[in-house]
Amino acid sequence: MSDTAQHVTVGPSPHITSPATCTGIMLWVVAALVPVSVWAVVSMGWVAAQLLVVCIGTALATEAAWSALAKRPGTLTDGSALVTGLLLALSLPPRTPWWMAMVGALVAIGLGKMIFGGLGHNLFNPALVGRAFVTLSWAGVLAGGQWFKTLEASGAGLDAITGATRLGIAAADRVASGGYGFDLAAQYRPLLWQNLEGSLGEISAALLIAGGLLLIVKGIIDWRIPAGYIGTVALISWAFGSDPVFHVLAGGVMIGAFFMATDYVSSPMSKTGRLVYGIGCGLFNGLGRFVGSMPEATTYAILFMNGLAPLIDRMTRPKVFGVVKTRA
Repeated sequence: MSDTAQHVTVGPSPHITSPATCTGIMLWVVAALVPVSVWAVVSMGWVAAQLLVVCIGTALATEAAWSALAKRPGTLTDGSALVTGLLLALSLPPRTPWWMAMVGALVAIGLGKMIFGGLGHNLFNPALVGRAFVTLSWAGVLAGGQWFKTLEASGAGLDAITGATRLGIAAADRVASGGYGFDLAAQYRPLLWQNLEGSLGEISAALLIAGGLLLIVKGIIDWRIPAGYIGTVALISWAFGSDPVFHVLAGGVMIGAFFMATDYVSSPMSKTGRLVYGIGCGLFNGLGRFVGSMPEATTYAILFMNGLAPLIDRMTRPKVFGVVKTRA
């Protein structure tokens, strides 16, 4: 037996560590969103830049002020407030009034995150809390032509619709006649590369996909959530006799599936749970479009599944290694 002394470190769990840090993860998310943000500014100009600055600036200021008032250590360096402000800006129409965006960012950080205790304690995705608050408070303002550009009316029944996105016009057509007044397949290219008729982050589905794949390759997010989400939306669209590709590319499905539903804090921990959670997001998103009253249901689908995440974790909890159940 060797006389060489062995040093054993004894400590509490977790015993499996990773070189990844919270700041590093958040910066990777920001990096994945930079291309679509820059392209939005290039395509839309000052209105896009203003929205980004207001949302990010207000998010950072709100978190700093909250920490100061609560006499807690500053948390700006973890990058989570930066990501929240960026995601909120990308989820809003480009012509959203600056004061409305500011209120949304304040609510996102204050009510969506800090009131729960800060990062790691929030039940819901903070950016979506801010987005939902703005939508519910000023629905008429957001729906009343706040897009950078609207789809030109073409075909029967479209000349009376103004200020709507492709998704909104498609929903109106479906309700009115059961069909569509324009070719959905012809919308693939603008939705992929330069969509000026949606929220800021909807400018390019291709850039969102590229950013999402980067995060998957880097191991930042789990592929199960976006795969379950996008696949379910496509399946429901097909089941309702519509174009799956159009409904996957249109609206907030891409940014929701890759960047919002995958939030670490508000999504399940187990691999099985993440797949179930992703499918649930896609299910409610798809049903919201075809059965609900709103053509875009991404925000509420993810928030609803955020609330179910703890239950999903409990139902999909993996077996603990080395534990044997005994009968009483």
